[in-house]
Amino acid sequence: MSKIMALDQGTTSTRALIFDEGYHILGSGQQEFAQHFPASGHVEHAPEDLITTAVETMKTALAAAGLEARDLAGLGITNQRETTILWDRTTGRPIHHAIVWQDRRTADLCARLRQSGVEADVTAKTGLLLDPYFSATKIAWILDTVPGARAQAASGKLAFGTVDSWLIWTLTGGRVHATDATNAARTLLFNIHMQDWDEDLLQMFNIPRALLPKVLDCAAEFGTMDPKILGAAVPILGVAGDQHAATIGQACFQPGSLKSTYGTGCFALLNTGDTASQSHNRLLTTLAYRLDGKPTYALEGSIFVAGAAVQWLRDGLGLIKDSKDVNTLAQQADPAHSVYLVPAFTGLGAPHWDAEARGAIFGITRATGAAELAWAALESVAHQTADLLDAMHKDWPQSASAETVLRVDGGMTASDLAMQQLSDLLNAPVDRPQVLETTALGAAWLAGRQAGVWPDQEGFAADWRLDRRFQPDMDDMTRGTKRAGWKDAVRRTLSSS
Repeated sequence: MSKIMALDQGTTSTRALIFDEGYHILGSGQQEFAQHFPASGHVEHAPEDLITTAVETMKTALAAAGLEARDLAGLGITNQRETTILWDRTTGRPIHHAIVWQDRRTADLCARLRQSGVEADVTAKTGLLLDPYFSATKIAWILDTVPGARAQAASGKLAFGTVDSWLIWTLTGGRVHATDATNAARTLLFNIHMQDWDEDLLQMFNIPRALLPKVLDCAAEFGTMDPKILGAAVPILGVAGDQHAATIGQACFQPGSLKSTYGTGCFALLNTGDTASQSHNRLLTTLAYRLDGKPTYALEGSIFVAGAAVQWLRDGLGLIKDSKDVNTLAQQADPAHSVYLVPAFTGLGAPHWDAEARGAIFGITRATGAAELAWAALESVAHQTADLLDAMHKDWPQSASAETVLRVDGGMTASDLAMQQLSDLLNAPVDRPQVLETTALGAAWLAGRQAGVWPDQEGFAADWRLDRRFQPDMDDMTRGTKRAGWKDAVRRTLSSS
């Protein structure tokens, strides 16, 4: 019994995949769910949708694989991070919609806290910045907004969880309230050095400790699924936030190893080993994973718009009918043109963290057409990644002294053109794996490792297989000119410029 199911609960859809011992996908299921936008800058999910789609996709995956739940050695969960849910411990019902990581409703609270001078202390403890992106201010908002919530929380009647905790609670029939260290590390409440909830931070955000789940390793006993759900008591044996699971799925176990995931946005993680390297360049210090009680740290850079730039060409401008058409269109661009698209549609992420910046296009002439815009959209992803890598080299000089090899995954990696642009502007090799479902694979490996049916880190890393390596094919002068043009475009886009 070596089959492992991975449940990948994302921002717009939920997926379930079943892997065999050779990491082949035997069956899968996917369902989208509704997005709720109750006000400008507000993004919510119905928590019931998350569990309903989780159960349905797991059933679909089992049926597609021709398996039953009793054939599974375990379940691994990976999830959208920072999204915040509070529920009643007795009834199991949420007291408010889930507030999604993209939500900006607590921007004013974050600004007031920054003005009070506490951000440096928060960053020293958590590795994070004071931003609505993270969970703590979302929790505080719910407690302050829902009538009676604060009193219920103080008396231990409510539970808080990121999406993983909500899934664990509901799948185990309310028997387990737990999270893993990677999800805990994204709440602004978890001290990544002490590896525990931080009392000073709880007081700062006015959040009762009674709300919080138990924090376990990424590979651990998270309880057993209620057999009424799938027909057997499947053990939940692995949990990690999506970007951490992708880091594991890419076998980035060695310090200096680097992965970048390209979906709607982009998230790059650099493994820094047992060193929690504090960033001086507006990156985040986070946990890559925690196994056997030992934390492994990472520097993370978040780009808000990657594949979303292509979606904008399709849906906003109508230049292409299908996202994959961007490659054909971009290849028709005149290489003599220097058009820069800074896709700050919802602000700029790392290393700028400018929520007020907005998108702009520079270098347009009468000869600029759809092809040049398509090229600029793809190239903007490479430029933003190069910005992250520059910041990582400054924060962790060891990475600059060794050859950088970037392992990539996510939908955009199917574009050979985009990956070649990435390699050219990074001046580094870019490796695309054979198994592109690295986030789900990482969650599956955690469960398989805990179940004792899949290999350890060394064995798993040895099984990683390359699909294609993209090598830089751009001269230094051209690269320098392009990078200088991009940096000037970003400078002119920043709200402080």
